[in-house]
Amino acid sequence: MTNQYLTIKQLTEKIGNGLTPRMVRYYHQIGLLPEAARSPSNYRLYAESHVQQLQQIVALKQQGFQLEHIRKLLSTETLPSETDTLIPQLQQQYRSIIEQIAKLRQTASALEGLLGRDTLCQTVRKDAIAKLQHSETTAFWDALDAATPSHPESFTESLKLLLPNLSERSEIEVDLLSQLVLACGDVSLVNFVRISSDAIAAAREALKSGCQIVADVPAIVAACDRPRLAHLGCQITTLIDNPHLTDAAEAEQEFWRSQSWHKDLHQLTSDCILVIGYAPSVLIAVCRAIAEDLLHPALIIGMPIGFSHAPAAKRLLMSSDVPFITIAGSCGGGLLAATTLNSLAQSLIEKPDCHCYLSKGNSNRQ
Repeated sequence: MTNQYLTIKQLTEKIGNGLTPRMVRYYHQIGLLPEAARSPSNYRLYAESHVQQLQQIVALKQQGFQLEHIRKLLSTETLPSETDTLIPQLQQQYRSIIEQIAKLRQTASALEGLLGRDTLCQTVRKDAIAKLQHSETTAFWDALDAATPSHPESFTESLKLLLPNLSERSEIEVDLLSQLVLACGDVSLVNFVRISSDAIAAAREALKSGCQIVADVPAIVAACDRPRLAHLGCQITTLIDNPHLTDAAEAEQEFWRSQSWHKDLHQLTSDCILVIGYAPSVLIAVCRAIAEDLLHPALIIGMPIGFSHAPAAKRLLMSSDVPFITIAGSCGGGLLAATTLNSLAQSLIEKPDCHCYLSKGNSNRQ
């Protein structure tokens, strides 16, 4: 055996991610992975091409693709007719996953309604659970809801009960994540927020210096905490200055119709903060300008909405060297982007001497 080959054990150890020799043998069996060469002792010997193919298989499997779909996606011999049948299969898989998410969301909502009770609401919880145990479902919710009109909801208490373990995060990050959850009502959002390791420090330094803040559309400016930003000496402007834009689709089309943004983009001051919550093409253009050394922002809050361009734009942002805060995938929006900026400004004003973000292992540049 020469050094250029790996045994099946070495192969699985190199790739990791839970890959086992048994799984590799199964991939051979179903034709997903080409057969390997054999040693004189009849052991499989794997080349670098096998490593690359398995890395693709593992990555696609982690994204939720079924093995048969992976085989068609990776096959160089796939006929156009097979591709035509693959798309409906993937659509069916997508619909099935969405149905599962909807059912899980319904269960999560019920658990939130039970667990996310502040102190005053908890007093009726035992009686409500007793009714549930006797199959009195309607009475269960009626009993739980009975206490709600008597006092304001304590969001802080509920969040403590529902948020995942954030002990490895800095205090400022926990505040930010809490504000984002409150802005959308979805605790699972925490799992998709990506904050680069230098983002909090960069944001605080920029805001302290009274940096320029640039939003992609006026709707974000309307949602920003302008009194606090003014207190910090920060002025906020828009890149696409059309007050009639009402959604991400209109912002995306306006970006392509108007060319004035191109000149404005290259005239932004160094160390500005960019807040993008609508048009994914704006974020792509920003990342390209940074790559071409035409733009040097202190921080990008990149949370555009979209199903193809937005995830791609966010991946481009996360692969850059600029400090960023984003939400992986299609989720995002102007409110979440503005909430992020507002949280950073608020924490700087209320906790100017806090340096917790320097000692915690905050964040994930991915």
